[in-house]
Amino acid sequence: MNYILFDGPSRNNLLPFTFTRPVADIRVGILTIREKWEAYLKSTTTTITEDYLSDKYPMVEMEENVMINASVLPNVELVKAIKGLKENQAIFKGDDVLAFFTKEEQDDIDFNTFEVTEFTPDILTIAHTWDIFSKNGQAIQEDFDLITKGKTSNPIPDSNNIIAPENIFVEAGATLEFVTLNASKGPIYIGKDAEIMEGSIIRGPFALCEGATIKMAAKIYGPTTIGPKSKAGGEINNAVLFANSNKGHDGFLGNSVLGEWCNLGADTNTSNLKNNYAEVRLWDYQTEGFAKTGLQFCGLMMGDHSKCGINTMFNTGTVVGVSANIFGSGFPRNFVPSFSWGGSGGFSTYLTKKAFEVAQIVMDRRNQEFTEQEQAILEHVFEATKKHRRE
Repeated sequence: MNYILFDGPSRNNLLPFTFTRPVADIRVGILTIREKWEAYLKSTTTTITEDYLSDKYPMVEMEENVMINASVLPNVELVKAIKGLKENQAIFKGDDVLAFFTKEEQDDIDFNTFEVTEFTPDILTIAHTWDIFSKNGQAIQEDFDLITKGKTSNPIPDSNNIIAPENIFVEAGATLEFVTLNASKGPIYIGKDAEIMEGSIIRGPFALCEGATIKMAAKIYGPTTIGPKSKAGGEINNAVLFANSNKGHDGFLGNSVLGEWCNLGADTNTSNLKNNYAEVRLWDYQTEGFAKTGLQFCGLMMGDHSKCGINTMFNTGTVVGVSANIFGSGFPRNFVPSFSWGGSGGFSTYLTKKAFEVAQIVMDRRNQEFTEQEQAILEHVFEATKKHRRE
């Protein structure tokens, strides 16, 4: 069967992260949503996403296709129901379509002609940016169970201080000495070739993905995910770093999400609680205003390729777009548009020529190429977000 993950109505609620990727390629837990589905389905997947992303993330359509809502995370019951679908059958949960089997072109779908089944068991969905960190604990546990089933952890060196070792899994090539790991409140997963430097204290649920690094004497509270080849240090509480991003120095990051190729300067701090303990509002790209989240704790949402200088201070509930560069004293405003350059004193446009030069250098350092395909995506984002910048 050919499985296709579609962005669905949650795509705009997941900006700025979906400016540069389909919903399926958001990381929550240990794996990306796509990696979860492919592990459960034992099949590759492709994507229906925005036209400007389709060169990098193409769709492969065959005569028979099962379409799956990418904002929904798989579980055994849902996968069983999806694998049992026949032509012109669909699975809904309330008003939301979870999956459907079709031979028709996507423009021709009419669910009034489908046999619809209501899916009643609980599912985990990523419908808003803050779901990425607020549901990360459950996602880590589910991924941990999936990845480690039937496998044996590599031994944990004796120099480490370990609580609940049965909830810790160490992949081949990972190194850790003289660290404290407390997995009594949730699992701890240490990926292939990852490193935890001495003096670090980590409380699960926690995921350190392949090739990632925890710097010396870091203090990390779960549920937290450090994505592949990312670096983390200082104090972190309930945060998700996608991949190739750095929060390598002292400073606090809490209830936050960083995309790929982000860098937080030394002693950057995020506020995750308002002084008056009020509900946090976040910038909403659809309404172009600030919307309620229902959360008391919410820190920083930072899109791909964005950076900030040393001693940067972020207000509670700050949204930073793609390829922004923030520096200087004081608090920048709590919505920083994509391709902005500046800080609390104001912003100018971060020209694509300069932004692309930085992206090239940064990606070269990780032996990755800044391709024409990547450049075209960022050029589209630059044009699409002009209205947010004060030119």
